[in-house]
Amino acid sequence: MTSRTITLYLENENATKQLGEDLALALGKGSLIYLTGDLGMGKSTFARAFIRAACDDIDLDVPSPTFTLAQAYHGNSATGPIAHFDLYRLEDGFEAEELGIDNALETGIALIEWPERGSGFIPDFDLEIELAETGPAARSAKISGRLSVIERIERSLAIRKFLSENWSSSVTRRYMLGDASTRAYETAELDEYKRILMNAPPMADGPIIANGKPYSQIAHLAEDVRPYVAITHLLRERGFEAPEIYAQDLDNGFLIIDHLGHEGVLDNEGAPDASKYLAAIKVLAQMHSYSWPDKVPLGENGIHIIPTYDLDAMMIEVDLLAKWYVPRFTGKPLNNGEQEAFEAIWRELIKHLAGAEKTLVLRDYHSPNLLWLAGNEPDHRIGLIDFQDAMIGPSAYDVASLAQDARVAVPQELEQDLLNKYLQERRAFQADFDRDGFLEAYAIMAAQRATKVLGIFVRLNERDGKPAYLAHIPHMQAYLKHSLKHPILAKLKSWLSTNAGF
Repeated sequence: MTSRTITLYLENENATKQLGEDLALALGKGSLIYLTGDLGMGKSTFARAFIRAACDDIDLDVPSPTFTLAQAYHGNSATGPIAHFDLYRLEDGFEAEELGIDNALETGIALIEWPERGSGFIPDFDLEIELAETGPAARSAKISGRLSVIERIERSLAIRKFLSENWSSSVTRRYMLGDASTRAYETAELDEYKRILMNAPPMADGPIIANGKPYSQIAHLAEDVRPYVAITHLLRERGFEAPEIYAQDLDNGFLIIDHLGHEGVLDNEGAPDASKYLAAIKVLAQMHSYSWPDKVPLGENGIHIIPTYDLDAMMIEVDLLAKWYVPRFTGKPLNNGEQEAFEAIWRELIKHLAGAEKTLVLRDYHSPNLLWLAGNEPDHRIGLIDFQDAMIGPSAYDVASLAQDARVAVPQELEQDLLNKYLQERRAFQADFDRDGFLEAYAIMAAQRATKVLGIFVRLNERDGKPAYLAHIPHMQAYLKHSLKHPILAKLKSWLSTNAGF
């Protein structure tokens, strides 16, 4: 096991609590933490702060498990349940085998005080924190563990430093969410102010896929936070509701941004709220009425060139269905002839897009990335987030992203209402808007997006261990079947019927 040790100076009890909070933002399911040190060194103080941060409850009662030996807490979606053990009262180490430590690690995190009392009968630690006195209230924390764990801790500590230097050392941090990429988000709160900390480490290149490039470069995925910053400034300059950026560290991938709230565009049952979706489609029509540059200045940080949604990007995306979805749902991979026919059909379809209207494509304009700003004026109630992968491409793509939302089933009646509203708004902005050309492009881009997303959802399950995305496959299948009714997709419909069970 490759390991590393770091030592921190904790000037007072608050520093110990803050360390617990920072580590709660760094560690995930399966982590086993040993807490060692003499009596009174702050082990329970650390554990209590860690658990309260993970449970997002500053007043949570976290009693010492000295007499109960173990206490359980719900944690969050990143940590899973948290089990807090205290082995001080064990008379023999073998008693630790009955406490369920292994079971706790299957779904969450375990913290163990006095682990030496169970030596030989408990699993090896991922992280050991040894607390020692250095003064009347001061402590040292010697933190040892697997290299990958220490690196996550060092990044969390770097975030704390970034928040201290750009806001306050007293900011309270809480886990917010992670997404399908390497990005994660926290809430950062001080008094009545609540902001979001975006933690987006530069993306490491994956294996070479084609033309000497990894998938991320072919598909034009953002590899650091610069595209997000550029598109944010561009949207805000045009009057759209993107979060304000308060502080940035472009090299490390840290941003402090405005917290636009929690209200989304779904109703209380998790279904699309038609009035909010119609407001969102109107914003999209307004956005598509602008002419957008493909170069955005970043001041002293250079220029961001917005990539083009080109043939290679579209092809590498639809190939996800062939590589991941088809083998799962048919039980066998495609042969060379089937693969070549699939690619030929899509190349022909993409050629039809050559004359389609091109604009700024945010790429994932759907419910997870749209917020409802109820207090704003009617035309400014849609908040925009998660647009770092924006490209210049067919305007129909983002319309399909919303009208065929990948994360929730949009009824066909609402999809048609959204299309009608979009066409109405576009004609109001542009009298000669090409309705028929747009609808053909919409059919192609809706099918392209559904094809890509079906592959991604299977990949997220099989490669990344994220099975929750499989629940969205039925409505994605329904969207694709609906899109295939357009005559332009006749060849694709036949291929999918023969080779993918559609």
